[in-house]
Amino acid sequence: MDKAYRTSTKKQMRAIAGLSMGGFHAMQISKEYPNMFDYVGLFSASARFKGKGESHVYENCEKKILKQFAQKPALYWIAIGKDDFLYDQNQKYRQFLDSNHCPYIYVESEGGHIWRNWRNYLCEFVPLLFK
Repeated sequence: MDKAYRTSTKKQMRAIAGLSMGGFHAMQISKEYPNMFDYVGLFSASARFKGKGESHVYENCEKKILKQFAQKPALYWIAIGKDDFLYDQNQKYRQFLDSNHCPYIYVESEGGHIWRNWRNYLCEFVPLLFK
């Protein structure tokens, strides 16, 4: 990205977000690079610690997430619908964050794993960036 586009390498100027499996990737990438992204958005994310298969990315996930939060991200935003099939995963992830005093914003909406929710989440998340 930095070679092809005019970007800033400053953490304060970088965000990562995704929905569903993209939210899983945003979660995993941001914890692997805790000094790269100051804004993280998880929209109906698959919020599990492990992926399919073996990879160094999934080693010590809890420790890496705590290291990420020690870097004090400006915004860590989690949104999920009450009827989303990933709701329980998100609740477990939030319990982990809560038990470790990791600050985040949580949005719970009606409905499930649907485009309407993701459009709304994007509209709520984007104005919070780069403040």
